[in-house]
Amino acid sequence: MNARSTLQKKIISVCLSIILIFLFISPISTQAYSNEKIPVYRKIKNDGHKIALTFDDGPHPRYTPQILDILDEYNIKATFFVVGVNAKYYPEALELIAQRGHEIANHTYTHPHVSSIDTEKLKREVEDCESEILSLVDERTKLFRPPEGMIDESILGALNKLDYKVVLWNIDTRDWAHTPAEKISEHVISNISDGDIILMHDYIGKNSPTPQALRLFLPVLIERGYKFVTISELIASQKTAATNATVFIFFILLFRMLHPHLPQALILQPRDRSYTSELPGKRRKYR
Repeated sequence: MNARSTLQKKIISVCLSIILIFLFISPISTQAYSNEKIPVYRKIKNDGHKIALTFDDGPHPRYTPQILDILDEYNIKATFFVVGVNAKYYPEALELIAQRGHEIANHTYTHPHVSSIDTEKLKREVEDCESEILSLVDERTKLFRPPEGMIDESILGALNKLDYKVVLWNIDTRDWAHTPAEKISEHVISNISDGDIILMHDYIGKNSPTPQALRLFLPVLIERGYKFVTISELIASQKTAATNATVFIFFILLFRMLHPHLPQALILQPRDRSYTSELPGKRRKYR
């Protein structure tokens, strides 16, 4: 009995060491182009039917409040990728985003074509936008979306030094092209799945289709059981899914080690680890 007890303690110690390694040094997977230092989030799989709604280029004095009112009706929190100069011109709209409890992220200060500027200029764009937002609503941004979704190694390197996470999307509503609201809604409803990041805009020229499109597809997705969360919450849910699966596998392995005499058929099999995926090939432009 003593020998068996000692063996069991050793087995438990080894298993605990393995789970600690998985929980604390295992990287979070993403479904997008990444380098070794900084992930690029395009779709974030999770086990909670969660998706994220994002808005670029604002704030806008007319459309941003309209969108916020619609989101309030459905009790939805979204992530707004703000352009610094627009925040400067329309501070009340930015303050409203913060007051309503939405996430504020960085979309550069002047919305330049990032492929035509060097990394030092890009860093200034990011830092100026961050400073503008901080001065207006006392929030420091740590999520970044490059204008037009343009990324390359130099951009990723610059953002890594600034400690930013890069967020793209995998469902483009093309509201920026004044796509009719009905077509936007049909596209979203037909293509949505767990972990998707939806791209919309709260700053568009005359006659934005975005508010009407939201009214069309939001109730449908809610009826289907989707939960709208911010990007930060979506990232966190991915880590939670990975952690839960790791814990589950740990207990299965531990139980098997402590009861080797039981038939294999009686041991529950680990669930498919769908929170991981192979990274697709490099892509430079997502619009």
